[in-house]
Amino acid sequence: MDELMKLEQVQSMLDFMGSRGLVKCSTDSDHQSNRFLANLMLFLIQPCGKLGMDKKCSLVCEFMPRLSSTLLEETSHWLNHGGMMKEENSSIGHNHCTPLGGQQNLVGNSLRLSCDQMTYNNLLRNNDENLAMVGLDSMEDANSTLEDFCRSYFMFHGLDVCKPQSIFKYLPILSFTESYIYQVIMMQLDRMNEKLLQTPTNGESVSGGKYEKVTPLLISCISKNPFGPLATLLGHKGLLTHRIREELRQGEEYWGLERKLCHALANKEEILVEDVMKAIHLKSFDYRVMNLLLYKLRGEKVEELHMEFLSVSEFLVEVADDLYDYEDDVLENNFNVLRMFVRIYGASTASAMLAKCISEAEDKYDGLLKSLDPQLSLSYQKRCEEATKEGGMISGHAHGTWNIPTVIIDEELYRKSNLSGLPS
Repeated sequence: MDELMKLEQVQSMLDFMGSRGLVKCSTDSDHQSNRFLANLMLFLIQPCGKLGMDKKCSLVCEFMPRLSSTLLEETSHWLNHGGMMKEENSSIGHNHCTPLGGQQNLVGNSLRLSCDQMTYNNLLRNNDENLAMVGLDSMEDANSTLEDFCRSYFMFHGLDVCKPQSIFKYLPILSFTESYIYQVIMMQLDRMNEKLLQTPTNGESVSGGKYEKVTPLLISCISKNPFGPLATLLGHKGLLTHRIREELRQGEEYWGLERKLCHALANKEEILVEDVMKAIHLKSFDYRVMNLLLYKLRGEKVEELHMEFLSVSEFLVEVADDLYDYEDDVLENNFNVLRMFVRIYGASTASAMLAKCISEAEDKYDGLLKSLDPQLSLSYQKRCEEATKEGGMISGHAHGTWNIPTVIIDEELYRKSNLSGLPS
């Protein structure tokens, strides 16, 4: 009877693992491997004193690198030739741990998989509502963006950012979403890939340790579907709308455009102004995702006028940020609208063409601002003034004083001069 129950447990585990895509079913060898893995899973989930699942996973990950077929053969020989008492006369199975399926099923060559690979394959599987995960570093790095969103966008939902209950009611989803997006950004951008491949003279990673261990693997795992885990989680929570999915898709599109444009710039290839303008508009997709989530969380219909107004405001903010970061972006070969305009229009015309784009956007911004509720309009203008002052730009203008920096004609010479410490 006990054997029958064990067979039923193994079959049930096989069914579960099959539903998660953890097993293959093609050859006799596959069936044997699957049965082995099912027995292993059954063993791992058994109670073992006060050990929790996290501790078990940690112990297995720590033990895996030491495992080998030679060690297993030595262990088997030792057990069967007087190294310890036979199972029926020993205390195995009579402590707090209760293995199923026999001791032979506990370990084997199939376990010699990379523990990190197993961990992240499980993390990125698209049929588990809890699969999307973020690290503390990502949450800390995303925090300033989240604060800005709450202070700038909550007013469009009739929420008072000064009241803790307004923030904490929606903070878990908003914080998780922005942190996840930020984490993917850090793992997707080309410069992160490049830094991970570089080794400075002191032998330490350029990445500084923040994403040093997980980034290369996760970049590989999520490159085909970076927002799959996040979309799945939001779907399970009933929060994934068509528009949110589309904004996430546009986020992927932005990274593709960024890589394409920076590569073209570095290799003196043609750059289309349509691609540049599209990229700068797509860059704030994370704010739009959070804004749409807030509508969904509140059970309210999306206010299109507000979305349109904020989209223009986001464009102006992104341009202002690019102007402020221009020299750094040249050094790091980052996407920057002024860099792109210099390539497209030439050094003598780029600033004037960008000023024209800014002027057109400001005209649209002013027109939409007048369409807002007067109190909302005043509140948003006050917030923009606060933000520009906090950013170091003292000005009564909503987006600060426009100051287009002197363009860098020869970027390669500029980088070399900065690296050598010579004046550019």
